[in-house]
Amino acid sequence: MAKQFTTEVIVTQQDLDELQHVNNVRYLQWVQDVAKAHWEGLAPSGMQDHYVWVVVNHFIEYKGEAKDGDQLKINTYIEESKGVTSVRIVEIHKGEKLITKAKTTWCLLDVGTRKPTRIPETIAQLFE
Repeated sequence: MAKQFTTEVIVTQQDLDELQHVNNVRYLQWVQDVAKAHWEGLAPSGMQDHYVWVVVNHFIEYKGEAKDGDQLKINTYIEESKGVTSVRIVEIHKGEKLITKAKTTWCLLDVGTRKPTRIPETIAQLFE
């Protein structure tokens, strides 16, 4: 089973759009924030100095809405790693209800060369 990372946020007025529910851009920001927190929580600083992840694509499904004051649980894990990319799943729940699910492909870059680099076993093992 993949190592999961979970965090919580409380929706604020700044997260809302003109319809008074969470803006799509905010969901995307949370997807990126939880991915970064997961990486930083598992990878030693020396590893983080040598590698950086960049987004290849996002696919997001909106299944419900969140409003000001709602408490959301954001869960993420790596579904698959192959070659230079990893597929990360992010699920956002309001209570027991899944309201947003994202599937993002990330590419690992070498910080020095800024070129894609094959995911070393040491990194893959961090998320297993």
